[in-house]
Amino acid sequence: MNDAKNDVSNDASLTTGGTQGAAIRLERALPDPPSVVWQALTEPEQLKAWFPCEVTVADGIWKPGAAISFLFGPEADNLTMQGEVLEAREPESLAFTWGEETLRFTLTAQGTGTLLVLIDELRPGIAARNAAGWESCLDLLATGTRDKDAWQPRFEHYSAMFSQALGEQEGPPAGME
Repeated sequence: MNDAKNDVSNDASLTTGGTQGAAIRLERALPDPPSVVWQALTEPEQLKAWFPCEVTVADGIWKPGAAISFLFGPEADNLTMQGEVLEAREPESLAFTWGEETLRFTLTAQGTGTLLVLIDELRPGIAARNAAGWESCLDLLATGTRDKDAWQPRFEHYSAMFSQALGEQEGPPAGME
């Protein structure tokens, strides 16, 4: 997943309503075909390279109803969240709960690469922090690098964008500053 040519805006977009009250949408044009991107979304070793925590799926199989554990490290007090696979259609779409949120990944062939769309359905107060965080994660997926100093300016940008529609935005969870 290196040398991504990105003709898609990296900015997250916002929708309101739905079951959680808000959803953020991010897109990335990736140079690899959907089958390769699917592996990055579902194989434990590849997930470790870009997802914000360790992901364990029951029996190692991404299928609807499978339980998922999300294990954060000591920087987040070794927090463990639970989730469930909602949809797994290789290599087109993957959806699962992530704590109280729902994450949806859609992969669409685009030339020899893939357009990846991530939609995070979440409560309104955390839209800016999650948009900033997912933008960093998707940068890592696309390029293999992450700018550790980028989160705060991104958060401020999204807070300004989203606060009028959603109200005050919460910063990072405790221990994740």
